[in-house]
Amino acid sequence: MPLIIPKELPAYAALGSENVFVMHKERAQSQEIRPLRILVLNLMPTKIATETQLARMLANSPLQVELTLLHTATHEAGHVPGEHLAAFYKTFDEVKNQRFDGMIITGAPVENMAFEQVDYWPELGRILEFTKTNVYSTLHVCWGAQAALYYHYGIPKHSLPQKLFGVFAHEVIRPSNPLVRGFDEVFYAPHSRHTESDAAAIAACGALRLLAASPEAGPYLLSTENGRQIFITGHPEYDRFTLDAEYRRDLARGLPIAMPKNYYPADDPARPPLFSWRSHAYLLYTNWLNYYVYQSTPYDLDELAEL
Repeated sequence: MPLIIPKELPAYAALGSENVFVMHKERAQSQEIRPLRILVLNLMPTKIATETQLARMLANSPLQVELTLLHTATHEAGHVPGEHLAAFYKTFDEVKNQRFDGMIITGAPVENMAFEQVDYWPELGRILEFTKTNVYSTLHVCWGAQAALYYHYGIPKHSLPQKLFGVFAHEVIRPSNPLVRGFDEVFYAPHSRHTESDAAAIAACGALRLLAASPEAGPYLLSTENGRQIFITGHPEYDRFTLDAEYRRDLARGLPIAMPKNYYPADDPARPPLFSWRSHAYLLYTNWLNYYVYQSTPYDLDELAEL
């Protein structure tokens, strides 16, 4: 089944060229099947790249998905044209009275700041409260996961001795959980971060279930028992060249940056990077949509208020 996005959105043409099934809203409205309503709070500076990556993940499911893009009103994005935000994004005030089957909160390049120092932290708090009553299942990614773990459960983050950067092996901890159904016992996922959520505090939190972890990268996939809140500490949505672009960007700026681990063949940046995490990234998002959104959310979203 298709992903429903505006046909003017850059992701529409990009995914269409990849033979990914996308549908514009006018065509979808002629069908009687209710699409899943997914809200994406895009906190990344590279908004167009991120929205395309997430759209690619969501479009891989056989379910019909209607995507709504959200940006913060209290922080001005500096890497995307204002016309793009005006045409394709909404602010929280525009959606705060609506209900959604699922939501994705992305990472953000603010991890070295204390949460309370982030200029849009109060607004993010209102959005995180909104997810409790107006969203059935919320997927938090990288800094979005750290922020939500801190906001909902008081779990702090710590600075790492050096940036965790590359593609790392992970082990499935709870193979019976639907979110990792079909996963290999060991799988790969990219990380790009300077901080980590406190592993001991995660283990001590009775509300959280650890589903997958990495010996090098630590806890990777967490969920509440009912799947209403899911946390991913890495970036499974990254495409083949995302880490490469970050690496070359920092080199060009003269910043201290190590080569991403387990990424270039023979650690040779002149060679195209290996795309070793794609299948599990697709499977993770498909499992989320199927088991924790489609099969669980009420058909009438107004019933969320009673859950």
